[in-house]
Amino acid sequence: MKDFDYLGEGEVYLDAACQSLRPRPVINALTDYYTKHNSCGERVKYKWGKETDLLVDATREKVLKYLKLKSRKYTVSFTLNTTYGINLVLSQIDASKFNKVMTSEIEHNSPFLSTMAFRDRMDLPREVMKREEDGSINISDYDFKKAVVVVNCAANFDGRKLVNLEELRKAVHKAGGILIIDAAQAMAHSADVLRGVEVDAICFSAHKIYAPSLGVIVWRDELDACLKPLWLGGGMVDDVKEDSYLLSAENKEHRYTRFESGLQAWGEIIGLGAALDWLDSVSKKDWQNLEKCFTEVYDFLKGSPKVHLVNNAPNPTMSFYVEGLDSHLLGEALSRENIMARTGYFCAHYYLDHVLGLPPLVRFSFGLHNRPSDVEKIKKVMEKIIY
Repeated sequence: MKDFDYLGEGEVYLDAACQSLRPRPVINALTDYYTKHNSCGERVKYKWGKETDLLVDATREKVLKYLKLKSRKYTVSFTLNTTYGINLVLSQIDASKFNKVMTSEIEHNSPFLSTMAFRDRMDLPREVMKREEDGSINISDYDFKKAVVVVNCAANFDGRKLVNLEELRKAVHKAGGILIIDAAQAMAHSADVLRGVEVDAICFSAHKIYAPSLGVIVWRDELDACLKPLWLGGGMVDDVKEDSYLLSAENKEHRYTRFESGLQAWGEIIGLGAALDWLDSVSKKDWQNLEKCFTEVYDFLKGSPKVHLVNNAPNPTMSFYVEGLDSHLLGEALSRENIMARTGYFCAHYYLDHVLGLPPLVRFSFGLHNRPSDVEKIKKVMEKIIY
């Protein structure tokens, strides 16, 4: 694609699951902020600040539109990344309202470790649920009574989706629990599993959705009743007296400040808005090209008896190891050929290492920047390595 014209000839970037490349319109939006209206949002009355405020407000609206959620029910807050967002939400939950915390076996360390910390801090039991090969959770196997449930809706090593997310939401809410979703791996290429599903909070990283480095929390306003303010500071209050304060979040229009302490990354927020506009403009042909690229590589890898794929279906994110080869050394060999791929356990140590007992893996994660020439190079280089 022309919007990734800075990607050099022969350079193959396969680490979009970590962070996607940024298209030119996103880079331009970030540059425009710093060169045309660099200013503090929500604090100033001069022209630059007003421009920043308009663009930041527009980004909040675009996030909700992208997820097909209503502004009368949901609020968008900005933070650092997915991990930070999940921890921030959990740190403010009033544990007296709940009986336990639950997560699943295929989680990134973000939910997996944060639910451990929540368990220890709140002295509540913690339960790890099984996930099926298609990513679903067998709802009938679990009791969600007054549970805080934190799970992903797309895995970061094989992209499997939580295909029964709506069923899970209904079960959790019926049992008086809350559902927090790690959407880091879903937002760019699998947002369909999320759209219109009214969970309690969705945390994701903008840098995995073709935007600058940024975290986002999309949360149901009803969640506010379960929260206790913890982090307080600038940008979060309407008035402060010697021994008391009035939170801005008490006002519906400023509810987002519940999770926004201090000065925000205004340029990055505006860049996210540009990324969502850009995604909206991506042609059907470009999406088809992406699918063709990752499907062809998946089929190629699956065709070799030496390659052991974690995936059981094509996905923009695929993980594997090659029999008899150390994956880290393989990653180095690929790098020498200008193929950039991740190696290891991808912050999913528990499932990949201790449940499946796999050696360190190689992960290929594709994005809209990938080209047919990338596929040909991957196949050519891997053929030399495999055979």
